[in-house]
Amino acid sequence: MKKKKFTETQIVAILKQYEGGREAMYVCREYSISKATLFNWRKKYSGMEATHLKELKALKDENHRLKQMYAELSLDYRLAKEIIEKKLLGLANRRS
Repeated sequence: MKKKKFTETQIVAILKQYEGGREAMYVCREYSISKATLFNWRKKYSGMEATHLKELKALKDENHRLKQMYAELSLDYRLAKEIIEKKLLGLANRRS
């Protein structure tokens, strides 16, 4: 089954319907989501406006991208360090 992607505005609208008094069962049925999804959204995004939600998602995306960059740079650093150490060992072995 394909996972449906909702926009920030749609999530906020769905939560407002539920928080406005509409029963979870009917909200879930209308948008084809599980109760678990609805309650997870409520726990994460309750009380947020669409702009706040967009900002939060943008920050999470940026954080993920920066973590990837850090991991790549750490790997590059380790590889460069190993190469330098091997060259220094090679030079030291030649001199002795």
